[in-house]
Amino acid sequence: MSSLTLKNVSVSFPIYEASRSLRRALLRSSVGDGRQSISDRGPVEVNALRNINLEIHAGDRLALIGPNGAGKSTLLRVLAGIYSPSSGDIECRGRVMPLFDIHMGFDEDATGYENITLRGLLLGQTRAQIAARLPEIEAFSGLGSFLNLPVRTYSSGMTFRLLFAIATSIESDILLMDEWIATGDQSFTAKADARLRRDLIGRTQVLVLASHHPQLLQNLCNKAIVIDGGQIAFCGSVDDAVAFYSANQAA
Repeated sequence: MSSLTLKNVSVSFPIYEASRSLRRALLRSSVGDGRQSISDRGPVEVNALRNINLEIHAGDRLALIGPNGAGKSTLLRVLAGIYSPSSGDIECRGRVMPLFDIHMGFDEDATGYENITLRGLLLGQTRAQIAARLPEIEAFSGLGSFLNLPVRTYSSGMTFRLLFAIATSIESDILLMDEWIATGDQSFTAKADARLRRDLIGRTQVLVLASHHPQLLQNLCNKAIVIDGGQIAFCGSVDDAVAFYSANQAA
């Protein structure tokens, strides 16, 4: 069964070229939460996550709640294997699909078909697996003959259609999302929403979703954590987590 386990995971980012004025600004911003390690010499250490302990099991739909800069996106990138912990351990069982940064690995000078192959290989697929999924990607993107053209000739909406079709064509055990996907194309937004709810979330074993929309999290998730200052401030039901976060924001 799929699972994610984090034990005392911390992530720090050193800033080697920090000026004295930047150090003073970071020092002012860190008062009260201790998120920066600052001295007159050596690099500035920005502590994005601190001592995260978390167990996520098959059947969990975990909501990540917190203000901007709290560490939600950093935690998702750790779960996806994009960032390595500065300290602590992470154990992942299952195929992970990060449904964020979906533009990564795209070549605008290559055709749509060439980008399907490039992106599929980046996501760990073989050429045979990519070929088997090609008809589904073609149909869902709705781009037709435009797939033979360089992506630089696409509108932003067309590019997103292709990116989304590729990313959601691959089955995963663990789905990671940073905000719900929406576009300016209302017809495709409805199509994408249905695909996410019915297909991806329905068949994935684990969902981790970061969002600022409480109702969405309450509809999709069965547990939640509140992240503040790079630490877990609360862990429990989604309703209780939303209430906790709201109360602390109002305080």
